[in-house]
Parts: sequence; structure tokens; C-alpha cells
Amino acid sequence: MLLPEACVANILAFTSPADTFSSSEVSSVFRLAGDSDFVWERFLPSGYKSLLSQSTDHHQSFLSKKEIYRCFCDSILIDNARKLFKINKITGKISYILSARDISITHSDHSSYWSWSHVSDFRFSESAELITTDRLEVKGKIQTGFLSPNTKYGAYVIMKVTKGAYGLDLVPAETSVNSKNGQISKSATYLSCLDEKKQQMKRLFYGNREERIAMNVEAVGGDGKRREPKGRDDVWMEIELGEFETREGENDEVIMSLTEVKGYQLKGGIVIDGIEVRPKSLD
Repeated sequence: MLLPEACVANILAFTSPADTFSSSEVSSVFRLAGDSDFVWERFLPSGYKSLLSQSTDHHQSFLSKKEIYRCFCDSILIDNARKLFKINKITGKISYILSARDISITHSDHSSYWSWSHVSDFRFSESAELITTDRLEVKGKIQTGFLSPNTKYGAYVIMKVTKGAYGLDLVPAETSVNSKNGQISKSATYLSCLDEKKQQMKRLFYGNREERIAMNVEAVGGDGKRREPKGRDDVWMEIELGEFETREGENDEVIMSLTEVKGYQLKGGIVIDGIEVRPKSLD
């Protein structure tokens, strides 16, 4: 005897988005139950109505809670298009990207240090390009109450290096993630990938100056390899700042930062799109 649709829906609501999607292949009863608002309301974040109201497409109408879920999987811009909100289709875990306008970048309001470019075909309408500075300081904040509970998260600066970049691979930058409840994650990384030909030219002109100024901070990972930006699935690269864990019922403030203020040499040519906060299990 087949289970009633309402009973199947109640069962699916205690599973996961992945299980619910796959269960539609079992029978028509499972397919109908798996499309019900009752099930998908359980998988949506508790504040989904507020998120929709903040969206730049808040006028968009949805026929079902499942449609809202799929919309979140594609990502939406919120908070006057200064943040991007997204959930993973399979796990339902929450991710955010804080735009360059939504984070703190020292001297970003001075046109002699930074320029703001308008990008019409990407996540945010603007990104920040470093013209020149001897002090690079980037900082973002997020409340863990906005994220999925009991989850390990990683924080990443989304960036590019321009063709005319300079001074980015002389001294590693310091990265950190700190929370008010005491979680601390610190490391160091270079701001650009190693270019052997470029390195040889620097040694020719500057001798061992590079080794002298970098000797007090060694940017290597746990495997002993040089830490530097990594490619993403899109046209950008990313630098991992650190990681932290969220806990059920806790709303902690997490501060994420990237700084390079010890080299005292000019640097330029890095473009910052923002800071992404996403579950580590999805890396």
C-alpha cells in the first residue's frame, strides 16, 4: 500500500535537499510530495522572506517554495546589491559574498590610491583596483547568525592581478579570521603567483633585497608549499583568509582581514571583488 502524500512529505522534510530531489524518481507520490511547500519551507533559511525583500529582484513572484529555493541556489543580490546570498543546492548550506563596497579597504576613498571600476557583466557593479600604496589593509565582518549553524566556514578574498601589477610578490601578506568568542585563524600568503622569469629580473636589479625583506614572514602552508592565490571557477582568483565554525543558537561576530604593512615598498595592480564566506566542506 502506498503511503499518503502528506505522510511522504512529512518524511522528506526530515531528510535533505539532495534526498528530496532524488526521491522524485521513486514514484508520482514522492514527486508530488517533494514539490510541496511544506517540504521546501523546511529547507529554506528562516529569514528567507526578509532576504527576498532585500533582493534587487524583490518584485519577482514565485509559484512555490521550491522555486524560491532554486532562486537562492542561483544566488541573489541583497542589501542594495552590496552582498550576494547563495545556498548550495545539495546541502542547503548558506554562503555570502561581501562586495568591495561592503568591506573596509584602507584609503579606498582616495583616488590616488584606489580606483573604482564599474563592471556591468559580473556579480557587483563595482570592484576596487589598487593603484599604489605601501599599506594594504582589507577587512570584512559577518554575523554567524546569518550563516548555517554547526558548520565549518572558510573566508576568501576574491581578487585579480592586473598585467601592470608590481610589488605583490616581495613580501607575504598576513591573513586572519577572528571571532568574539575566541576563535583565531592566522596565516600568511603572497598576493600574486610566482613568476620565475620576473623573479630572475628582480634578482638582477635588486640582488637579495627580496630575501632580506621577506625573511621575517614565511608564507607557506602546512605542506611546506608557497601560499598564493588560487584559481576559481569564474574569471577571478582567491586568497584564503582563514576558517571558523558556527554553533547552533549563537550569533558571533567574525572579522576577516588581509594586511601587508611591513614591507614598506609600493605595490599596485590588485583588483578586489569582495570577500566570500562559504562552508569548507564545499571546497
